[in-house]
This record gives sequence, structure tokens and C-alpha cells, in this order.
Amino acid sequence: MTTLAIIGGSGAGLFPDLDKTSQVDAETRWGFPSGCVREWEQHGHRVLFLSRHGEQGAIAPHAVNYRANMQLLADMGAEQVVATNAVGGIAAHAGPGKLVIPHQLIDYTWGRAHTIYDAGVPVEFTEFTEPYDPLLRINLIEAGRSAGIDLVTEGVYAVTQGPRLETPAEIDRLERDGCSVVGMTAMPEAILARELGLAYASCCSVVNYAAGRSQASIHAEMEAHLEQGMVRTATLIDQLLQNT
Repeated sequence: MTTLAIIGGSGAGLFPDLDKTSQVDAETRWGFPSGCVREWEQHGHRVLFLSRHGEQGAIAPHAVNYRANMQLLADMGAEQVVATNAVGGIAAHAGPGKLVIPHQLIDYTWGRAHTIYDAGVPVEFTEFTEPYDPLLRINLIEAGRSAGIDLVTEGVYAVTQGPRLETPAEIDRLERDGCSVVGMTAMPEAILARELGLAYASCCSVVNYAAGRSQASIHAEMEAHLEQGMVRTATLIDQLLQNT
């Protein structure tokens, strides 16, 4: 039995049966995480779920205690972490309704506690050439194929500070930098997972076109695509658990 952790938003669609989940609420050496961790068994695997923004969605991206979140999952025995992210589409092939499994990221955030190596422990200069675990990415892609989900199998995730959305000029810059999608939460999650020895990959649900890429209201697009993206993500993760 492997232990898979899922980090997401509300994530209700990811729970096979809410009545059969247990909850763990604990403080870590970095303080309290965003909320309790739900735990259940699915296809012979132990699954942990943590809501990144808290149960009520009240924690802004820049204010998330990423170190506490990742530490608690590590303390609970997580081996793999799948982050679910609602993102905006920059590249033409990554429009609303698509699921993207990114292979790279660019960090545009600032001021976030982004390492475990500031607590008087010997510093390690962590290899980050591949910010997402290659094997876990392959397994997600294979799960998508098994489930008949049309995935975008590569992409560059631009991580912005938030909570405001970007300007069209900023999106133009991100596109020139080679970014495919834009969101606010992949960092420092990805590097903290690496420092803690956790295999980490992301399933990005594109819920809107990024600023300047569509005439439609960004929030209207989010409302139209968010639930569908969560359901497809739940299907993908269910297939991942069946395959492994």
C-alpha cells in the first residue's frame, strides 16, 4: 500500500465517500497547516487530502503556510504528492477545460518561506532541474490515457504572487518567457516537496483564459469550468490509484 497525498482547493469531488474519511489536525515545527488532513483508502492505497486554502477557502495564495502543509504530509507518511491547481491558460493549446501536466515552472513570487533550510540545519543545495517528479508525471499521463482524458502532457507553469490576477501586459511577458499556464500556488510547494523527499507532480485544470486572451469575463469562465475540472481531476487520480 502506497500513501498518496493530494493538495487542492475545496476538493469535494475527490472524496470517494465523505462519511468514510477520517481527519487529522496537527501542529508542525513550522506551525499549523491550512487545515485538517482527510484520510481514506482507495483502490488499496492510503490517500491523504489537504485543502491548500483552508476548509472555507479563506487563505490567500501568498499567505498559505506551505512549509507546515508539506511537513504534515511528510510526517503522515506521504510518499507521493499530486497538487491540483486551477490555472489560467496562456498557450493556445491550453484553453479552458483542458487538464495540463506541467513539466517545468518559473517562480515569480516573492516573500514566501520557500525552504526548510533556515532553522539552523546544514544547508543542502537541492537539485531542481526537473521540478516535477518524472515518474509520477508519467504515471499521471498514463492514467489519463487509461481513463480517456485528453491531457496536455507538457507545460510551463508561471507562479505569480496573487491574490490579484495578472494584467494583459504581464501575461504577454509570461508568454515571452515560455509559460503555458499561470497560477499562484506551485511554489514553494514543489521545492519543499523535493527538500522533504516527496515525489511531487501537478494536475492543472485550466478554468479561464489568462488576461487579454479572451473577450469573456475571467470570473464567468472560472465559474463555468471549475466544477468540471475538479470532476475530471478526480477521475484522473482515481485511475492513477487503479494503475499503480
